[in-house]
Amino acid sequence: MARPVRLLSVGALTLDTILRVETLPMHQGKFIASDGVQIASGMATSAACAAHRLGAEVSLWASAGDDAVADQLIAGIEAEGVDCTFVRRVRGARSALASILVDAHGERIIVPFYDRLAQADPEALPVADLMAFDAVLVDVRWPGAAALALKAARAMGRPAILDADTARLEVLEQLLPLATHIVASEPAARIVCGQALDPETACADLASRTDAFVAVTGGAAGSWWHDRSAGCVRHVAAPKIKAVDTLAAGDVFHGAFAVGLAEAMPVEQALRFASAAAALKCLRFGGRLGAPDRAETLAMVAAIWPTSRQG
Repeated sequence: MARPVRLLSVGALTLDTILRVETLPMHQGKFIASDGVQIASGMATSAACAAHRLGAEVSLWASAGDDAVADQLIAGIEAEGVDCTFVRRVRGARSALASILVDAHGERIIVPFYDRLAQADPEALPVADLMAFDAVLVDVRWPGAAALALKAARAMGRPAILDADTARLEVLEQLLPLATHIVASEPAARIVCGQALDPETACADLASRTDAFVAVTGGAAGSWWHDRSAGCVRHVAAPKIKAVDTLAAGDVFHGAFAVGLAEAMPVEQALRFASAAAALKCLRFGGRLGAPDRAETLAMVAAIWPTSRQG
């Protein structure tokens, strides 16, 4: 590449307290953790950090309070190399928090808190236009900002990528028509298309509702994407691993996919790149802290899909 691609990541910025336990609690009581970390995270934030590790220059547009937590959050993300110039500070608001338990199999329970004042819709983009960015990635946690960013990116011919995760149906229905690329989690696809649908059928159903590229992720089962030129749904298998921590795997997937699109990778190659990055993240405890660098991601791509060519 002549220069690193530039991404704008829009959405959640939270202070995560991540605790490792043997099993997820099934009843009330006290439970002793075997490990723990406290980090700046959130969907868009974790994706931004992952994309930076994969070689992109990334700016984060998020909203936080005017509290000490926000100071900690911004310092943590800037230390990762992500530009936080666009992070909004809202007077009188509290910054977002999340408590997370991860069990011995890598599965987790997430309990987030978002202050409505901090999540109020922005009046405008943080810059006059988005031409400086090669792609824009948004999550569903700050819908007002996501809508502005998706509309602007699409109008300028840039990839406008929606991380469609679990959210209210009205939020998903607001954002889906604005994106050029939709990568939905299996639960989000079912919210939109019907709870009984399997990921492959949900992918086809979702693709019939939009002109955007559509993929549906299914964790260890891999991802499904709709090939409009062939009129069918295709599958990308996930690398076989023993997961230690699945927290932020989806965020890493989205960050890597955005990097791939910004670098003009064919979509199936971008999905393989994203799958490899997400699998590597799952091998490490600590949420987004486990995001891989570019060299190890490309090495896994070459090992799993030896005919795939990526730079």
